Amino acid sequence: MATNGESSAATPSAGGSNNSGQDRKKRFGGSRFSSNNQRNKGRGGKSSNGKRGEKPEGTSDWREYKRRKVDSAGEVIEAKNPFSKDEIAAEERRPKRKVAVMIGYSGTGYKGMQVNGDEPTIERDLFQAFIKAGAISKANADDPRKSSLARCARTDKGVHAAGNVISLKLIIEDEDIVDKINEALPAQIRIWGIQRTNNSFNCYQYCDSRFYEYLLPSYCLLPPHPQTFLGQKLVELNKEYGYEDECNASMADVKDFWAEVEENDIKPILAKLDPEVRAAVLERIHSMDDPEAEKEEAAKQAKSDEPAAQEAEAATTADGEAKPAAAENPVILTSAKPKGRELGPVDFALRDIKAAYINAKRNYRVTPARRERLQATLDKYTGTRNFHNYTVQKPFSDPSAKRTIKSFRVNPTPVIINNTEWLSLKVHGQSFMMHQIRKMVGLASLVVRCGTPAGRVEESYRDNRMAIPKAPGLGLLLEHPVFENYNRRATDNLGRAEIDFGRYEAEMGAFKDREIYQRIFDVEEKENTFHAFFNQIDQFKANHFLWLTAGGLKVAEIAREESGKAEESLDKQLGDEDEEDPDGGQG
Repeated sequence: MATNGESSAATPSAGGSNNSGQDRKKRFGGSRFSSNNQRNKGRGGKSSNGKRGEKPEGTSDWREYKRRKVDSAGEVIEAKNPFSKDEIAAEERRPKRKVAVMIGYSGTGYKGMQVNGDEPTIERDLFQAFIKAGAISKANADDPRKSSLARCARTDKGVHAAGNVISLKLIIEDEDIVDKINEALPAQIRIWGIQRTNNSFNCYQYCDSRFYEYLLPSYCLLPPHPQTFLGQKLVELNKEYGYEDECNASMADVKDFWAEVEENDIKPILAKLDPEVRAAVLERIHSMDDPEAEKEEAAKQAKSDEPAAQEAEAATTADGEAKPAAAENPVILTSAKPKGRELGPVDFALRDIKAAYINAKRNYRVTPARRERLQATLDKYTGTRNFHNYTVQKPFSDPSAKRTIKSFRVNPTPVIINNTEWLSLKVHGQSFMMHQIRKMVGLASLVVRCGTPAGRVEESYRDNRMAIPKAPGLGLLLEHPVFENYNRRATDNLGRAEIDFGRYEAEMGAFKDREIYQRIFDVEEKENTFHAFFNQIDQFKANHFLWLTAGGLKVAEIAREESGKAEESLDKQLGDEDEEDPDGGQG
């Protein structure tokens, strides 16, 4: 399988039998493509140029300018054309046409969608494939802007898309141009189709709305372990603010989960340890002195090229005996070697206990009550809201922080993959700011797992600063954008065909199963991404996330400083500090 940046031969079509499409429908509730009553009805307003559904021009150009590389003197470094002057002069000149290119991709290994120099991005590989296939002339090979390249939705690092659209000018005279482009692309990027448009078409400006899907392991709705920092604060502050009974009622279906795990899975491991080792393990088991420790360990495990050594280490227990069975505990972990010392009995015991906790989480199956509580929380996002807390660098007063969510639904039928139960969440909105969807999922899952008062979602729209962590990008994918207004004009006035992903439903379904869903499942099984994310939140020893308790923002207020240092510190701790373009967004 091709990795990011590699240009490998691929079959011309990512399609498959209808069985793959049917399997996908069974998994996650079928397609949205063919039902007209589910399509977006448009923005209803007009832009400054009088055309419905369009956005002001100039914004995309400014973003592109900001991303251009500069030298030490601040001068823009112009890209060099990979072809010689003789090669360019010898090439036959052929007409370019404005088109919409319907694409799909797995974002694993890529640093996002948008072209950024020679960084591994989806657009970089697409542009190179266009050149190789002859769809872009050699004279224009040095700069995508010469072809008027624009994207409908700029997905973040690692985020996937079953359907996205880019618009640009291409040479499309060859009947097999789609096949030629796909042959020049890695298997995790596919061209579904190329559609002629009018010359003024810009896929970002003409898009009416977008459908996204987020895949979430159901164990993410389990409460924090009662011995973690957040678990202790929930008990303490809920009691202080008189919210104990209401919280206990909302957590009734999971109230015994951790007690049973401790009794059945953790005590047997502790019982085998020497008293001195056991005492050291109990002291460290729910502490997190280094918030990056688990991330570093997961990264080392993922990059390791010695699987045999890993398996040998993982096959021993804390006391050095052979571990009896993968069937009892299918989670296999390795222990990262500490700096300045060798691994010891405490390290191995902690590893075994962590594996037991992860395995117990994977064995969890969501109850209808818990799933319904998640749906009730997602419902609070619908309508036009001020989402300034769900992105970066957006004050409450910024008009662009107001976004419209048309629907946000959790599929009532979970699926079980590799012994982990997954929930499919689908959101339909006009447009989304950077990290908005991931922060919406982050807040909703945290509210459910902590039994937080339902009104906390409404508080996030008010003029206060709330620390909302973004859920892992691993689970997010763009399903497809909607061009209702343009399609109407195209068929009624322009003599062009609609931009319709429904024509490629079978191929897209097979691609999602193979290149997107399976990657998500495999990465989670190997790296325990969601476990690490929620564990970091539970062990975050600061007041940022205590709005999850009955104390609300009163006990989690983030200090406002004229210098903005408190804001910068929060962004850094949330992993948002390096984002320079909040308007680029997820679409």
